[in-house]
Amino acid sequence: MAGEITETGELYSPYVGLVYMFNLIVGTGALTMPKAFATAGWLVSLVLLVFLGFMSFVTTTFVVEAMAAANAQLRWKRMETHQEEEDDDSSTASDSDVLIQDSYERAEKRPILSVQRHGSPNLFEITDRVEMGQMASMFFNKVGVNLFYFCIIIYLYGDLAIYAAAVPFSLMQVTCSALGNDSCGVEADAKYNDTDLCWGPLHRVDAYRIYLAVFTLLLGPFTFFDVQKTKYLQILTSLMRWIAFTIMIVLALVRIGHGRGEGHPPLADFSGVRNLFGVCVYSFMCQHSLPSLVTPVSSKRHLTRLVFLDYVLILAFYGLLSFTAIFCFRGDSLLDMYTLNFARCDVVGLAAVRFFLGLFPVFTISTNFPIIAVTLRNNWKTLFHREGGTYPWVVDRVVFPTITLLPPVLVAFCTHDLESLVGITGAYAGTGIQYVIPAFLVYLCRKDTQLAFGYGTVNKHGSPFRHTFWVGFVLLWAFSCFFFVTANIVLSETKL
Repeated sequence: MAGEITETGELYSPYVGLVYMFNLIVGTGALTMPKAFATAGWLVSLVLLVFLGFMSFVTTTFVVEAMAAANAQLRWKRMETHQEEEDDDSSTASDSDVLIQDSYERAEKRPILSVQRHGSPNLFEITDRVEMGQMASMFFNKVGVNLFYFCIIIYLYGDLAIYAAAVPFSLMQVTCSALGNDSCGVEADAKYNDTDLCWGPLHRVDAYRIYLAVFTLLLGPFTFFDVQKTKYLQILTSLMRWIAFTIMIVLALVRIGHGRGEGHPPLADFSGVRNLFGVCVYSFMCQHSLPSLVTPVSSKRHLTRLVFLDYVLILAFYGLLSFTAIFCFRGDSLLDMYTLNFARCDVVGLAAVRFFLGLFPVFTISTNFPIIAVTLRNNWKTLFHREGGTYPWVVDRVVFPTITLLPPVLVAFCTHDLESLVGITGAYAGTGIQYVIPAFLVYLCRKDTQLAFGYGTVNKHGSPFRHTFWVGFVLLWAFSCFFFVTANIVLSETKL
């Protein structure tokens, strides 16, 4: 997330990149979307989903433009350093650590066009992987960089809390029922409370916390080491995800087609918009991973069109998943984790399929938890890092992993309300990452590009939304949403 690595990585075709982006966006958030749809009403949900998808597409093009501008800055710095070494072999003034901003005064005297005449490739070609943390360091001031990392850290904490709650919650739902061990899982009209019995004298909440403790003990230690998600593990989890989503959509369509659909969703219910907004923002989140995703694409000529196609496909998929869900199941019977609705015998007759869908989040989320935890730990290190400084062993190996692991586990211990966790994470930290940071990045990178390269410079990967109006509109929308969600939470708590 906050790396300074600029390798491109292994190249792949644009259509492979399209599939990777689809897999990146469609994740855990999609499983909480059906309940949010049922709560807010199908028409409101559809309109908000399409609009938020469009806004996410706009800010995705902003990030791609900022990546191209950052590549141009880095390429110029390397060319300038090389040319100065040729002009004066004895000069050692230039080195790779000189800040981009220090070159602006020289830019007025020796414009970049003079470098381009030497036959260099297009300056704005995206060949170096410049992560968002590095772009923030290039274009933001010190306060902006700290706010960026703060936003990323809060988002990752929310991510980990969702993961830490989803796995034990799924295990509890699959293995418990109010009457004891029930291989069919959740009954059609069952309403379970945390105080209901699970096994013998143990309550459901006790089972949940036991699973949470086991989950923490098994996966928590990975936070203290470096972990990477291997290519084959990524393929396996993606395959499991698509098998699960396909089964759920097909089963819901068959059930509706046979006239056994129970859902009668309202047209609109604005009391559910708060959570729906957060869930939708969370479900379109990809901006923080775009540098690793876009840079290895071999041909970027039609990059914007491919990204647009991806968003259209994702919108269609979210719509299909959510609409089949809200017309197949009653709104009050939809669970936070949609897969658990298929743990019923009257929905799925085959026990193996019931257990596969019920435990699907356990397998996929368990592989992601250590990766997200290590990313969060590294962001903490980057935030407090000082030039030339090193951390004591205890701070590096104990303190940072501990402050990474404890808060999300404590949150998961206190609540397993996944819809609210996803909604709050998406509405606050998600708004910052998906709207505020890309808007400021593209605004400041445009100013820097004009200052360094001249006002006539054209960024070949520039966003179609070039007018400053779009930057202002995204920021206005972000702050309006922040205000709306906060006011809604305050009013809801006041009523209670």
